[in-house]
Amino acid sequence: MDPDDLLAGPAVEAAVAALAERNRHHAEQMSDEERADALGHWRELAITVLTAARSATGSGEDQDPGHGRATIVLEDAGGEEVTVHATFWPEMQDLGGGEIAATPAQVAALELLEQLTGEDEE
Repeated sequence: MDPDDLLAGPAVEAAVAALAERNRHHAEQMSDEERADALGHWRELAITVLTAARSATGSGEDQDPGHGRATIVLEDAGGEEVTVHATFWPEMQDLGGGEIAATPAQVAALELLEQLTGEDEE
């Protein structure tokens, strides 16, 4: 199996359907708007989990604690909208005072995400 298949449409849709089925009893009690919000949330969860699984299928680099990974997924959200998902391995550590412990790949991903969102911390 190609690890990239985990982020393909059928895998994501199957994961969202599984979450919807798992939470069916809650969804049945929701309004249409709440159900739409829940589906959006479940989609984000599915992509986060599948992205992490995709990252874990990499080479043996994971054995070296000096290696990190950042995976960014850009997904069409309808019209001109794009949803951005990011997963980091290992998890970054909050050092307090606005500082984090991150690998070079994670820092580069954070900088890229800032550029994509237009958020400058200057």
